[in-house]
Amino acid sequence: MSILLQAQSGAGNGMTSTIIMMVAIVAIFYFFMIRPQQKKQKDLQKAREAMQVGDKVVTAGGIHGRIKEVGDTYFLVEVSDGVKLKFEKSSVFASSTDANAR
Repeated sequence: MSILLQAQSGAGNGMTSTIIMMVAIVAIFYFFMIRPQQKKQKDLQKAREAMQVGDKVVTAGGIHGRIKEVGDTYFLVEVSDGVKLKFEKSSVFASSTDANAR
């Protein structure tokens, strides 16, 4: 009977340590991967909101230009004299001055 009780208490300790290890792994992933990515996304969103007419930008496709119009969900970017392209705000990642500073 005492052997059975020892086996049950040993299994309980093993289960507890497994749960603690799983919680620790989730916490490590959160603080080293998820949280920094969320912060980066917030900073990128703030940078997009701060962009205004006349700013130089680089799109996700690598197109350089100057903002001519800012809409609710888009930027109208002039890439050459008289050539204007409309881009979703989510595809504009950095102003060219920010990209060159890095």
